[in-house]
Amino acid sequence: MHKQTEWVQIGKNRDPETGAVSFPVYHSTVYQHPGAGESTGFDYARTKNPTRSVLEEAIARLERGVAGFACSSGMAAIQTAMGLFSQGDHLIVSLDLYGGTYRLFEEVLSRYGLSFSYVDFQDPKAVERAATSRTKGIFIETPTNPLMQVTDLSKICHIARKNGWISLVDNTFMTPYFQQPLLLGADVVIHSATKYLGGHNDVLAGLIVTGERDLAEKVASLHNGIGAVLGPQDSWLLIRGMKTLALRMEKHQENAGRIVQYLKQHPGVEEVFYPSLLPQSRKIQDVQASGYGGMLSFRVKKAEMVNPFLSSLQLISYAESLGGVESLLTHPATQTHAEIPEEIRKRVGVCDRLLRMSVGIEHPEDLIHDLAQALDRSLSNITRRG
Repeated sequence: MHKQTEWVQIGKNRDPETGAVSFPVYHSTVYQHPGAGESTGFDYARTKNPTRSVLEEAIARLERGVAGFACSSGMAAIQTAMGLFSQGDHLIVSLDLYGGTYRLFEEVLSRYGLSFSYVDFQDPKAVERAATSRTKGIFIETPTNPLMQVTDLSKICHIARKNGWISLVDNTFMTPYFQQPLLLGADVVIHSATKYLGGHNDVLAGLIVTGERDLAEKVASLHNGIGAVLGPQDSWLLIRGMKTLALRMEKHQENAGRIVQYLKQHPGVEEVFYPSLLPQSRKIQDVQASGYGGMLSFRVKKAEMVNPFLSSLQLISYAESLGGVESLLTHPATQTHAEIPEEIRKRVGVCDRLLRMSVGIEHPEDLIHDLAQALDRSLSNITRRG
């Protein structure tokens, strides 16, 4: 079956009693037992819910894993998965990392005895150099947020497996439509499903998928014990959003490619970041994924351009999230990555001139027109002041 068909068919034929094509929302928190020691398979909603089960089985199948778990947010999914580690454990993490993940690691989990080293995964030798006797896992974003750096998943996951580490991959940007990390050697895949999987900026959700049964059992215990599970209504919204993912991802990518070409030639833009632009990144991406996605970043020439540019946008929304049908643009240094200390941000490349764009599914000419007028206005404003 083609992957486009797989996405559309989520939940179909799962309710034979009524024949509902759209799987129903089960709001019940408790389920009656047929008799002593007997169960319908559903006992209490935190442990299992029929609507959530359809979603979890779907994401496991689409990621080619053995089990899926739906959480109340992307950060809840990361927090739950990090329960696989114990006090004193050390993890090696992508250097260019979403600020919320960095905040969780450094402000919360470090207080519970976990430690983290941030490494450029484009250099496999740096991963091995960062290892200690306490290293138990690696956490990978690819492409990274916001600089779109591409990690060779097969190579890095092989290093993890060779050393007995658990490898976790945040697959939010690519989704399993474009990339399936478990097939490349990863142990656990995580999604902020609020983003592309939901796709409409109307549901907060996170997903975890495991590639092996023993890890699935451990995550199931954590999922139930921690209790940061996704409710039935949000599970249904996420199922509905996922049905159109194939169409949306193709359009996001098509539009992003057009915008990348436009930004590269604009006099107010110094540098553009997108997985296909650097030859080495493109080579890796072409092997491990079937696309480049709808996320891009760019650096304007002067920091003074940022505020007038953002205030001049008319179609594109100046907002923090990503992955929805509407185009969004954010300033990482003051928004998504503000929690990362300034010296670390600047060392990584997240400077005050960097902007990140989640390209929506609008007509590309309208998006380019909006970027053009905002860039031109901000550039002319700086020229006048100069």
